[in-house]
Formats: sequence, C-alpha cells, structure tokens
Amino acid sequence: MQAVTYEEYGSADVVHVGQAVRPVPGTGQVLLRVHAAGLDRGVWHTMTGTPYAGRLAFGLRRPKNPVLGLDVAGTVVALGPGVTKLAEGDEVYGFGQGTFAEYALAREAKLSRKPVNISFEQAAAVPVSAATALQTMDAGRVRPGQTVLVIGASGGVGTYAVQLAKAFGAHVTGVCSTTKVDLVRSLGADHLIDYTSEDFADGTRRYDLIIDIAGNPTIRRLRRALNPAGTVVIVGGEEGGSWTGSMDRQLRAMTLSLFIRQRLTMVIANQRCSDLERLTALIESGAVTASLDRTYPLEQAPDAIRHLAAGRARGKVVITV
Repeated sequence: MQAVTYEEYGSADVVHVGQAVRPVPGTGQVLLRVHAAGLDRGVWHTMTGTPYAGRLAFGLRRPKNPVLGLDVAGTVVALGPGVTKLAEGDEVYGFGQGTFAEYALAREAKLSRKPVNISFEQAAAVPVSAATALQTMDAGRVRPGQTVLVIGASGGVGTYAVQLAKAFGAHVTGVCSTTKVDLVRSLGADHLIDYTSEDFADGTRRYDLIIDIAGNPTIRRLRRALNPAGTVVIVGGEEGGSWTGSMDRQLRAMTLSLFIRQRLTMVIANQRCSDLERLTALIESGAVTASLDRTYPLEQAPDAIRHLAAGRARGKVVITV
C-alpha cells in the first residue's frame, strides 16, 4: 500500500511517500480503508521527536512506527478478534495508527460512527482537535453565561474551542492574528482580539475562563486577564525547552494554583470513544462544524506538514487518500 513514512526524526524533509506493508488487525482492532486523515501539531512533534521526552513513546533513536498519522476517517474493511460493535462497511472516524496511508489500524474502542452530515474529509478534521477542545471545556467547567477567552482561536483546537464554548452557552472572545479574524468571527465568537494590535491582558476585561492553546503568554499575564475566582486551562503550546517542551510551564501553573484563589490547570488529551459520540451529536445538530483549512493529496503530505509548521493554517489541514 502507499503510505507516508519516515525512518529518522527531523523536518518534513525526512518524510517520504512510498510503499509499506498493509497491516493486519489484531485483537480489538479493525482495518480501515482510509479516505482522509487529519494533520495537527502532534504529528509534527512525532516527526521531529520533540520534545525529547516524547521519544520514550515514539522511539528513542528512531521512530517505532514508520507511518505518520493519528486522525482518521474511513471504512471498515476487516475485523480483528474480539471486535463486536463494528462491521465491515461501517463508515467511522476517530483515532488510528499510521493513518497517512491507504490502510490503517484502529482500536474499536477509539472509533465512532461518522456523522451523517459531513464528508470523510471533514470528519478527519475532528478527532484529535475537537476531542482536545471538548476535554478543555470539561476541565474548565464551562457554564452558560460565563465569559470565555480562547487564545489561539484560529488553530485546529481553537476553532473547536470557540464553537463548543458557544454551544455550551458562554460569551466567547477569540484571540488571533489580523488575517484570521474573519474565520474566528464566522465560528460564532462574540468578540475578537487581534494580538498584533491589542493586548488581551491590558486590564480592560477579565474572564471567567481562559483557554490557552497558543502557549505564548506568561502565567502572570493570564492571571491578569482572569477573574479573581476564574479558571485557566493550558492546553499546550510550542514554548519551553527541548526536553519537556511546554510541560514545565503547565506544571508551574498547577503548582501556583495550590496557593491562590484562581484555578490554573492543564489538559493532556485522551482518546475516548465517548468524546467522539458527544461530538457526533453536536455536529449532527449543527452546533459544531468541522473547520477545514485545506486538503492535500497523500503524495503531497510533506507540503501539508510544512504548511502547518509555518503557522499558516486556518483550522485543520487534512490529507486525502
């Protein structure tokens, strides 16, 4: 089968499109004919092997799994032993393994029925980013009427965070660059802050809940924009050292939270079928839409990764197969 592979850590230059062995489903797994696969920062971290602590899972010296990709939308073509809820021909989406390929494996417990009102390309843009955003809402205990600030509102996770906060009845302000203001407004944000000309922490507004996806603001600035009893949820970010990345900042925030009234917490996303089922209901009701930046064919996967790494994406980038 055709697949996007890499044999060493590095930039998109180490990624190649070639032939790989078609996998065979094991216990609890299904084989999918991949129609589309989502691309996010997690793929970039897997490809580069950074932060270095991640190599404990990815492989210390070289990648354990030579095929990239996690988000997937496709059709079930074979069942492994113990699979009881899915059948051949089912259209599903969720979390797979090596999904930048014509065929990929996924655990039955990490897949859900594809929403009937969206395409495979749109469905592939949902799992990792939307599930992360949903878990962020849960961690922040979002409630109707709250004021919510989403920092990094135009990215993969941010576009879903804006929509979910609105769906749960919050009043949402999105932080993004000038070129992405229209996108964030179209997702339902009540207010926009263009970080190139405005400072969300200038003291003029305070928020009940701050979702920090960008990872750039200092903890001091986040607290300055937060109500006295408000909550900050740190999702990720690209700041930090080579070894632990943004984890240092997240741990500092949680430690500080023990001694102050404000609540500072973090989210490390989990892959749960229950989240996919909640998202399916929200998508089919029209409360959430798949925010798709652009699609690339499988053979152009290195270019798709470069586009994401350059920070030009407005929403989710998807690989079509």
